[in-house]
Amino acid sequence: MDTELKNLNQNHAHEEQQQIDNGEQPLLKSDSKSSNESTNKTPEKQVTATELEAMEKKFAAYVRRDVYGPMGCGELRVKEKVLLGIAMVTLLPLRVVVGMTVLVIYYLVCRICTLFSTPHRPEEGEDQQQQMEDYGHLGGWRREVIVRCGRFLSRAMLFTLGFYWISNSSRIYDQEKLSDGNDSKDQLESSERPGVVISNHVSYLDILYHMSSSFPSFVAKRSVGKLPLVGLISKCLGCVYVQREDRSSDFKGVSGVVTERIKEAHENCDAPLMLIFPEGTTTNGNFLLPFKTGAFRAGAPVLPVRHVVFLLCQFVNYMEVMELPIYYPSKEEKDDPKLYANNVRKLMADEGNMTLSDIGLPEKRIYHAALNAIAAV
Repeated sequence: MDTELKNLNQNHAHEEQQQIDNGEQPLLKSDSKSSNESTNKTPEKQVTATELEAMEKKFAAYVRRDVYGPMGCGELRVKEKVLLGIAMVTLLPLRVVVGMTVLVIYYLVCRICTLFSTPHRPEEGEDQQQQMEDYGHLGGWRREVIVRCGRFLSRAMLFTLGFYWISNSSRIYDQEKLSDGNDSKDQLESSERPGVVISNHVSYLDILYHMSSSFPSFVAKRSVGKLPLVGLISKCLGCVYVQREDRSSDFKGVSGVVTERIKEAHENCDAPLMLIFPEGTTTNGNFLLPFKTGAFRAGAPVLPVRHVVFLLCQFVNYMEVMELPIYYPSKEEKDDPKLYANNVRKLMADEGNMTLSDIGLPEKRIYHAALNAIAAV
């Protein structure tokens, strides 16, 4: 683990220098030296309150504050203990039963719609990352039923989990805000279909919301395609599967497949959109981490979406979603995926009132390790 974190920190430091060279000045910066020092700490060392407070300031993008405390290890008040006890014996079993019922119903819908149909399989010589059945390219009534039922049942699942109301808002840009360059002045007049939905990543519920909204495909571990019930559903979504254990040529292969799928979705209205979380990990929703460029290499328009999930209690949960207009890249952005990614990131941060942060997965692991050490005391 130490070696892995050191390598990740070295790569992250290189990315940080590139950002500085490009003129970016994030408000929250990563400290590679501190990260290495924290990584070398033995798990047995107790983290003091002062150290934890300092870490929360440094790793603010990962700090979550709710009634249960960080990682659910906080001290509950008597009222919260009573509510939690009631929910455990009433609400939890009900939600599990209803949730499983919704899942089984949609599995049966997918099973019926895929009967006697031929799944899409890559031809000989194509990339090995997608050598699994893919029903995402079904057409006609089969695709219509899968999409409509998927969107409805995904919203039903969110309702079951306590998201009775979801606040949706959209933004309309004036021409000056879109871009200072002439290449982007036709964005307001363009009606091209986006190839990918770009979203910040807050929790596992993100995918459920996007399924209820646009029903896109997304990148998933190869093992997901083999799971009971969920496996067939992911194939009907048209997921791109990743063999994460094989690091030899994995990144290049997946990046190529995703780029082709984004181009296809942009050019073909019958092809499923792709959903990409370019941050690569989850945050508390108040910060925006650096974007990876995979979703921007195709040069296709993107649909930015920003959302926040409020898990304040088990009985009622809240979600706020802000959908921005389709972002059409300029010629310079098409030629430079890094520039494209940075501009979309800055736009999302500005519209969502989020803080730009350049910390990454190594810092998240350090912060969670500290929380686990406190919980073990």
